[in-house]
Amino acid sequence: MTDTKQLLRQLKEVKQAKNLSLDQILKMIEDNGEYVSKATLSRVFSDNADDMDFRYDTTLRPICDALLDIDNLEVDDSADVKAYKAILKLKKDIILEMKDEIDAEKVNYAEKLEEETASFQRSIAFMSNQITLKDQRIDALMSMNTELMQTNNRLLTQIMNCPLRNNEEK
Repeated sequence: MTDTKQLLRQLKEVKQAKNLSLDQILKMIEDNGEYVSKATLSRVFSDNADDMDFRYDTTLRPICDALLDIDNLEVDDSADVKAYKAILKLKKDIILEMKDEIDAEKVNYAEKLEEETASFQRSIAFMSNQITLKDQRIDALMSMNTELMQTNNRLLTQIMNCPLRNNEEK
């Protein structure tokens, strides 16, 4: 939080030292291919900006890139300033490279997730079909069992009612 407050104070100092208006800063940001709304820009440079939260990547970084012009080493820059600009440019390039890697990983992950989802869907469909087949077989076996029980009951009734059965007992 204090780093953001310090950054905001330093951006205000740079704006004042270079005697820039919000419109000029907005134009510089747009020239860098970035976008920050004028309302957001005015909040960044307002007196109560320290009490607000700003996202670094979408708000503060484009303003820093425009005001500090880290991509260009100027002749009148001191050796320290040149070194700091070189360090900042290196870090910016590393961050952009890492973002590209993250985006590529997201694409790879999405593709892998899609493949896995399709595989699971196929497995679920296969298992569902197998369950349906087993249900049909169980229903057929239950029906056959019911028929066999009825047949057995009829045969048992016939045996029990058989007139010869009584003759054997005597």
